[in-house]
Amino acid sequence: MKAVALLLIVAGVGCNRALSYEDVLASEFESFKVEYEKSYEDDGEEQLRMQIFKDNKQLIDRHNERYAAGEETYEMGVNQFTDMLATEFRKIMLVNLNISDFTSSIEYIYSPANAEIPSQVDWREKGAVTPVKNQGRCGSCWAFSAAGALEGQHFIQTKQLIPLSEQNLLDCSSRYNNHGCGGGWPAAALMYVRDNRGMDNDRAYPYEGHVGRCRFRRYSVSATVTQVMQVRRDEVALANAVATKGPVSVAVDATYFQHYRGGVYSHRCRQQANHAMLVVGYGSDQRGGDFWLIKNSWGGWGEQGYMRLARNQGNLCHVASYAVFPI
Repeated sequence: MKAVALLLIVAGVGCNRALSYEDVLASEFESFKVEYEKSYEDDGEEQLRMQIFKDNKQLIDRHNERYAAGEETYEMGVNQFTDMLATEFRKIMLVNLNISDFTSSIEYIYSPANAEIPSQVDWREKGAVTPVKNQGRCGSCWAFSAAGALEGQHFIQTKQLIPLSEQNLLDCSSRYNNHGCGGGWPAAALMYVRDNRGMDNDRAYPYEGHVGRCRFRRYSVSATVTQVMQVRRDEVALANAVATKGPVSVAVDATYFQHYRGGVYSHRCRQQANHAMLVVGYGSDQRGGDFWLIKNSWGGWGEQGYMRLARNQGNLCHVASYAVFPI
């Protein structure tokens, strides 16, 4: 009897090994739906999303095997985008940025002297950064990046950290070549704030995730802009600006950021910037080397809403090409 029982146990273990990965993926998909409150139109849609999730999870697992072996500097993980094809992710979360719109909105260049700066900076520790926000399924990253840069500057000047209204920018800055959920430039948004003589706070004008009627109210203004400065287009100047001026708005190529979870991202990038973010610091990691500390607007994605992007690696992902901050 003991021998028979042992054979049954061994057989069962063998079956579990054959089915384990598929079973784990199916179980993880169920947990994923609950955690990210996912619901689908019908069974066909759910089966499609399950298969996409499984394919992405296999890609994530293979990458993380290389990470565990010391062959990668960053880790991947499941997030709200794991049931999306890469093409869907790019279409929904990233935008097409017209470079001529950026250059036409620049009046002043910040070109610092070669001054000594700290080896690491984190403006969160100084109280200059608001909590991570979530743009949802709207290509409004430019508004979040612009608001974050102005929130930081306003704090540095007044010691008051006030969340500003991305919806104000979304609804009211279209004549500055910004296109609502279709994309835009933080520099142009900040020029709107300058010309408008202020920007409302988030409490008075909360985020809705779609373009609506402009409802700016003068009595809700919480920050103003006198000038918009473009940082000289190199990483030395960007580090100087972050160290001495505060959080800086940047535009990057985020094509391959879909599954990022943590570590120093040092992977390939494409030729075109397609997402705006906020550099709030920089430093160095023993495993990944020098990095930029960047705040995103995708909720808890990455390192609790942040990422570390490789620094001093040839302007990776164009991080220093379109950097701006307000005065």
